Amino acid sequence: MGATGKKVKGRYSFIYVYEDDEWKISHHHSSVMPEGTTAKEISEEEVKNLFQLWNSALATLDPDAVAKRYAKNAVLLPTVSDIPRTDYGLIKDYFVGFLDKKPQGEILESNVTVGHNWCQDAGIYEFTMGATGDKVKGRYSFVYVYEDGEWKIAHHHSSVMPEAFLGPAPKPAVSQEKEAAMA
Repeated sequence: MGATGKKVKGRYSFIYVYEDDEWKISHHHSSVMPEGTTAKEISEEEVKNLFQLWNSALATLDPDAVAKRYAKNAVLLPTVSDIPRTDYGLIKDYFVGFLDKKPQGEILESNVTVGHNWCQDAGIYEFTMGATGDKVKGRYSFVYVYEDGEWKIAHHHSSVMPEAFLGPAPKPAVSQEKEAAMA
């Protein structure tokens, strides 16, 4: 279609009227589909593996390598900083200090959602700080977008588990009912 020969998916409507002994178009509407593009497919397992790309960047101890895993308009709400990191420079700056701890993460619980050129992985992870051997468990959410031919982190939120400060939380009643049914 058009100058490039590229196909475009669209939606349309026609309203016809019978006029002067023939059917004529009274109204016609045509527009590109709201999605605009074909979604980049990604499986649940592939979403979970996106964490490993970020974790491998941490292993380089290079803040630039880590910051490059984030999308152009990314937001990082980091574990050990009160400052939202909303651009490349601020994200890189956060990792300058964090990488001194030589962190390596492991996903303990993952909950994946896949959308049109975006996906999310949220759950619980644990970091081992290679510099000290300390372990820190936290909640996380990564929202990824398909940008410039690769999956990038558009939103990353990380926080220490509240139990570390508040003590153990009671289990939800639904969880207790499931455990009783399985016993």
